[in-house]
Amino acid sequence: MAELTEVIPDNNMRFTATRKNVDVPVGLWLGCPGCTRMVYRKEMEEQLHCCPYCGHHFRVNARQRVEMLVDTGSFEESDSQLKVTDPLGFKAKKAYAQQLEEARAATGSGDALVSGLAYIKGRRVVLAVLDFSFLAGSMGTVVGEKLTRAIETATDLKLPLIVVSCSGGARMQESTLSLMQMAKTSAALARHAAANLLYISLLTDPTTGGVTASFAMLGDIIYAEPRAMIGFAGPRTIANTIRMELPEGFQRAEFLREKGFVDRIVPRQELRSVLARAIDYCC
Repeated sequence: MAELTEVIPDNNMRFTATRKNVDVPVGLWLGCPGCTRMVYRKEMEEQLHCCPYCGHHFRVNARQRVEMLVDTGSFEESDSQLKVTDPLGFKAKKAYAQQLEEARAATGSGDALVSGLAYIKGRRVVLAVLDFSFLAGSMGTVVGEKLTRAIETATDLKLPLIVVSCSGGARMQESTLSLMQMAKTSAALARHAAANLLYISLLTDPTTGGVTASFAMLGDIIYAEPRAMIGFAGPRTIANTIRMELPEGFQRAEFLREKGFVDRIVPRQELRSVLARAIDYCC
């Protein structure tokens, strides 16, 4: 429980504190990073995890994203049994194996990507969603393998592919094995494109690193959520490297749309309808 000081006006309309230490459940309210207002959590969740005042899009995990996008009960998860070990015996302050164990316990997933068959407003698709809450949505060998299998399923079944990116990039604990997934997934997408099939890439906050440098930017249509950070290296790294002041809003979805890297900014409440229309137009 948290402390709350209640402030109400007296008879002369002067505001005075009349009661302290009122118990309020922890987590009932949260501060919005967009407008700094206090947001009632339940109301925010009812708005698909968006601020009811300024529209700021709070980050959601992969399973919440799936629930938001697909027709109720239509998602058939694939390859959930795949789990990475520790192929390089990576040394760090916390063992990679322990990091994986904690991430699995926290998310209920075997790795940072959830994929499967689903329907979006009656349109059958293959859907793959990265989960930032699992080691920053980083792409390791299992994420690359699961995504490649999802792409190949879409190719074999001649279905549209939708990939939702939310990632810090390649997984450093797997080194070159992780970087290989950039080529692997891109090659699978090339075969999907050769079959004249639709690939829609949805970029959410953040989409960075090796994910941006591979499959995330290869969509036939590239959508982004408002104010999503999209780029390769971070802005501070870039500024220090080129020793120049970066433009306002650099690496935000709106800036990339102006430069032609993103086709459209789509608020979360409109995503299902926009995706369904795109499938109808292109398939």
